Amino acid sequence: MAQSQTLVQASLGVNSLAGKALVVVAGSVLIALGAQISVPMLPVPMTLQTLAILLVGLTAGSRLGAGAVLAYLAEGAMGLPVFAGGGAGLAWLAGPTAGFLWGFVGVAFLAGLLAERGVTRNLFATFFGAVLISALLYVPGVLWLTAATSLDMGGAVSRGMVPFLLGDSVKAAAAALIVTGAWAALKSRRA
Repeated sequence: MAQSQTLVQASLGVNSLAGKALVVVAGSVLIALGAQISVPMLPVPMTLQTLAILLVGLTAGSRLGAGAVLAYLAEGAMGLPVFAGGGAGLAWLAGPTAGFLWGFVGVAFLAGLLAERGVTRNLFATFFGAVLISALLYVPGVLWLTAATSLDMGGAVSRGMVPFLLGDSVKAAAAALIVTGAWAALKSRRA
């Protein structure tokens, strides 16, 4: 299938290396801001990270979206307070939520693939794609939770997945509305 233009490319015309680097940094900042909007829960806090990551992938594409998440993880590993609740340091990348943190790279990449295939111009296709991609995050998240804590698989599912299903569906809907709305606004501006 041919690659479609992403929203970032269509609206900003970002093609230079410097422009792409700026998109990656801006994406990592958006993700860091999403991480700070948090409802403390143990062992996994509820944040707006997944919404931010979906938005970055759905607007910037697979490589820039995944690059933004990798930059975010590197910023946290270097000690910047970008993780949930202002957390920072290498320990976060091996702690109970590490499966989710590393899984975010795949979420952004897969969301970006949707964008590159032109799916993000359709509200329902974007929503269902975002829900599916969000659900895939639970694979590394729950598996790592069982490895890094004393929770068995049932406990990891009940504490690291079930409480987040409704919220992730709402975040997928919000991402779909924002991205398809931005495409509609861009189209009407150009008309």
